[in-house]
Amino acid sequence: MQFGVDEAGKGPVLGSMFAAAVRADPAALPDGIDDSKNLTPTRREDLAAQLRADERVESAVAEITTARIDDPETDMNALTVAAQAEALDAVARDGDAGVVDAGDTDAARFGRRVGDRIGADVAITAEHGADGAHALVGAASVLAKVARDAHVDALAADYPAYDDLGSGYPSDPATREFLRAYVADHGDLPPCARRSWSTCDDVLAAAEQAALSEF
Repeated sequence: MQFGVDEAGKGPVLGSMFAAAVRADPAALPDGIDDSKNLTPTRREDLAAQLRADERVESAVAEITTARIDDPETDMNALTVAAQAEALDAVARDGDAGVVDAGDTDAARFGRRVGDRIGADVAITAEHGADGAHALVGAASVLAKVARDAHVDALAADYPAYDDLGSGYPSDPATREFLRAYVADHGDLPPCARRSWSTCDDVLAAAEQAALSEF
């Protein structure tokens, strides 16, 4: 059987990263599968529901929490390997073959590192941009992105005093404003923040500077 693996949420400053693995005959996938970035949220959710409901499709999702991301003993390349391997290991069986979306500049190295963490005897090919080139990887990207989006919605519910957490990405003005406002109110970053991100350093430094200017 074939499989595809991808992750979502590698770059945000808020919340977890997720990876998904899909094991199926590509012919069993619903129409319209694509790289999740090319799909609307509503379409992603519809496709994810179809994937989960189809008995011919096996899937698994792995979460890498903020605490793991902030662990100084690791890095995002290693965590991306771990995320994809954890998802794939949950569905892979001896003799399977498939494609993972390379999370490293050296695609072959990334594939080997994922393979080293899989209990089953599988053949892995790692490619950059695999989510747009291979339907099974695209399906995995949809499931990972839907999991990430649901996670962000849940985080927003944890902070009802704030209007908008945004997407969680450092480039999102709403996310940066949430961090600024939270630090102003509490004197520290929210638990959902990836403290090791430079964005967090910038927010804390700006808050410290603002406090000094009040004297």
